[in-house]
Amino acid sequence: MSAWATPRGVLQAGERVLLIDPKERRYLVRLQHGGRFQTHSGIIEHDEVIGGPAGGEIVAHRGEGEGRRFLVFRPTLSDLVVKMPRGAQVIYPKDLGAILLTADLFPGARVLEAGVGSGALSMAALRAGCEVTGYEIRDDFAERARANVAALLGETAPYRVESRDIYEHIAEEGFDRVLLDLPEPWRVVPHAEAALVPGGILLAYLPTINQTAELRAALDRSCFAAAETIEVLQRSWHVEGRSVRPDHRMVAHTGFLTSARLVRRSAGSPQ
Repeated sequence: MSAWATPRGVLQAGERVLLIDPKERRYLVRLQHGGRFQTHSGIIEHDEVIGGPAGGEIVAHRGEGEGRRFLVFRPTLSDLVVKMPRGAQVIYPKDLGAILLTADLFPGARVLEAGVGSGALSMAALRAGCEVTGYEIRDDFAERARANVAALLGETAPYRVESRDIYEHIAEEGFDRVLLDLPEPWRVVPHAEAALVPGGILLAYLPTINQTAELRAALDRSCFAAAETIEVLQRSWHVEGRSVRPDHRMVAHTGFLTSARLVRRSAGSPQ
């Protein structure tokens, strides 16, 4: 098992666990010997969770009696993305899933990510088996991303974040994928042409259609082809007995995903 694989077996001190109360409220807690987690439903002693199974139950202590029962799970990547410490707006789990497939992230892929933010996309790419290099101009964001990645995957994950401005240049070549979460990705297109392998994929995440249109115009003038833009809408359902209907709220627009593939054109071929 690789050093950054998901833990298995009994829960250990230092791990983060997801606690879910009877009202479906979720709490992300890092286990430590002697630690206590307090809620209005009672107190959970960490030592009663450590050494136990993931997917079990724990009873909170409340006064002289027992409090409510909590479910105990290892958090999914989606749980961590929503609840982890952040210095910037994270990419939502619904978009992360689409990015994994749209960018075709695969084990061993060399990925350049710019605008690492809190590290959500970095963690998704690393969990897919990629080797990730990040460019980030804000040192506080870079440090936050490193900390979040290390907390999930350990210090040995193939992850490096550099203080660089990708608008100026890309220092390396031979990347399989370039992932962008920044305001003006069209300024990166010429650099990505030189940094990607032939057939490599550029993918950008943008909040507005005006930004997306400018990126698409830049891609049309470049050596990229097969450009596509999508957005992902997520609607959950209320299912309780015979009451079955869409929930009143949904996670609708969060961002546009635009992808394109690099073509090494022969001399004299039309654009």
